[in-house]
Amino acid sequence: MKKNSKKWVAAAAVGTVVLTTVTGCGSDKESSASPGAAATGQATATAAAQNLAPLDLSIMLPIFKTNYPKDDGPVTTEIDKKTNTKIHLEWVPNSSYTDKFNITLASGKLPSIIYVGDVKNPSFVNAAKSGAFWEVGPYLKDYPNLSKANPVIMNNSSIDGKNYGVYRGRALGRNGINYRKDWLDAVGMQPPKTIDDFYNMLKAFKEKDPDKNGKDDTYGMVLVKWTGQWASGFDIIKLWFGAPNKWGVVDGKLVPEHQTAEYMEALKFMKKLYDEKLINQDFAVFDSAKWNDPVVNNQAGVIVDVTDNAARLDDKIHAALAKDGKDNPNIHYVDNLIGVTGKNGMKALPTSGFAGILAISKSTVKTEAELKRVLKFLDQMNEPDLTTLAGYGIEGKHYTKDGDAVVPSKDTALLESEVEGLNQMLPFIPEDTGLKVKQTPLRLQTTKIQKEAEQYVVANPAEPFISTVYSQKGQQLDNIINDARIKFIVGQTDEAGLKAAFDTWKKSGGDDLVKEMNDLYAAVKK
Repeated sequence: MKKNSKKWVAAAAVGTVVLTTVTGCGSDKESSASPGAAATGQATATAAAQNLAPLDLSIMLPIFKTNYPKDDGPVTTEIDKKTNTKIHLEWVPNSSYTDKFNITLASGKLPSIIYVGDVKNPSFVNAAKSGAFWEVGPYLKDYPNLSKANPVIMNNSSIDGKNYGVYRGRALGRNGINYRKDWLDAVGMQPPKTIDDFYNMLKAFKEKDPDKNGKDDTYGMVLVKWTGQWASGFDIIKLWFGAPNKWGVVDGKLVPEHQTAEYMEALKFMKKLYDEKLINQDFAVFDSAKWNDPVVNNQAGVIVDVTDNAARLDDKIHAALAKDGKDNPNIHYVDNLIGVTGKNGMKALPTSGFAGILAISKSTVKTEAELKRVLKFLDQMNEPDLTTLAGYGIEGKHYTKDGDAVVPSKDTALLESEVEGLNQMLPFIPEDTGLKVKQTPLRLQTTKIQKEAEQYVVANPAEPFISTVYSQKGQQLDNIINDARIKFIVGQTDEAGLKAAFDTWKKSGGDDLVKEMNDLYAAVKK
C-alpha cells in the first residue's frame, strides 16, 4: 500500500496544474489603454486595411426572459462596429433549449456559433465526431486571449481530448471551506492551516460553546449525503489526504479513486468525525436543500462547499440577527478558505470550470479562413470594453459608474430589450475582465481565493472520456460505492465489508469500466 501511495503522490503532483493569474483592467480609461484593447483596435484597423466586409455571424443562444436584444439594437450594433461583424441572434427560451438544440442538430442547418450546454450530450458527441463542428483546440494559440485558456478546463470541456468549441469560463477553484468567523474568534482560535487544525476547529465548535449560550447544542460541520452530480464535503476533503479526483494515475494507468490508500485514509477521517459527533449524525438522509440552515441557526460552524456560499450564509445570518435588532452590519460572521494542507501540500477540488461551450459549425463556417475570423470575434469578446458592453450595455444609457463599479439602470424593460442575454456569448477567457457591480469585502475575498485556488486544483484525467460502460452501468456502480462508504462511516460495516463492496463493484462492471477508460486514456496519450 505504501508503494502505491508514493506512486500516486507523484501522479497527483503532475495532475495539479499551476496557472498564472491575469488581472483585468478596472476603468474605461484603463481598458482603452490595455494591450488587449490595443489588439482590438489593431484588429479593426487591419480589417479596414484589408477592406474586409463585415462577417455575417449567426449565433444561437438561450434566453431567460420573454424580451431580448434585437439584431439592430444599440448594444448589438456597437458590438458589430467594434468587431467588424454583422450579428444575427437566434434566441431560444432556456426552458426549451435542449429540444431546440437537438432539432437544429438533426436539421443540419446550423448557425455559425451554437451554444452547447451539455458537451457530453450524445447528439452533440455524435455530431462532433462525424465532423459537424470545427475542432478549435489547435487554433487557439494564435489569439491573445483564447491562447490563455485554462488547460484543466480545456480538458474538462473536451470530447476524448478534442475541443469542439470555445468554453464559457467559470470559477475553477470554487470549492473550499466556509466557517463561522465569530465562532472561531469566540473559542480563541486562528483559521486552520492543516488537517489537524481543521479537526481541532470542529472539536472546539462542539465542545467550547462557540455561540456562548451556555448549552451543549453545537457541532462542528454540517454534511449531507453526496450524489454523483454535485461535489460533497467528502469529495473536497479526500484531496487533502492525497486521494485523486475520481481517477488517479498509477504507473501510467488510470485507477479509480476508491482503490487508492489515500482515499481509505480520508474515509477513516470522516468516520472519526462521525464517531466523535463532530458532524451531524443524520447526514446520510439530511435534505441538501436545508444544508445552510444549521450554520445560520447556530447549530453547526462549518460547511465544506463552494466558497461563494460564504457570502450567502453571511447575508442570511445578518438578516436573522436584524429581525431581533442584534445585527452588526459592519462585520461578517462567515469567512472562507481554499482548504488546509495535507502531507502533499494544498489540494483543491475543481469545478468543471465552464458553463457550456460555443461550437462553430462547419456547415455555415465552411473554410479555415472563415473559422479564423469567427475565432477572432470570440477572442475580441474577452476584451474589457466588449465584455462590459455585452454584460451591461452602454454607459450613460444602460448603466452609470460609481468609481469603477457599474450601477445598472433601473429601467428593467430597457435592459431586457437591449442588453440582457448578450453575455451568453462571452467566453470569459482567461477571466472576466469587464466592469463589475459593487462588491462587498467578503465577496472580493471570495473572488481572490477562488483565483488563488486554481494553482492547487487536482484535475480528473478521465474527465473528457465518453464511456459506453458508464452510460449503461454508471448509476449502479456509483450506488455501490456511495452506499458502502456511508455504511463504513456510520459503523454499519467495517474495513473488510468496505473492501467486499469494492469487489462487488469490480464484478458488476467496474473492471470493464477500468479497462475501457484505460483504452481511451492510452489512445489520447498516443
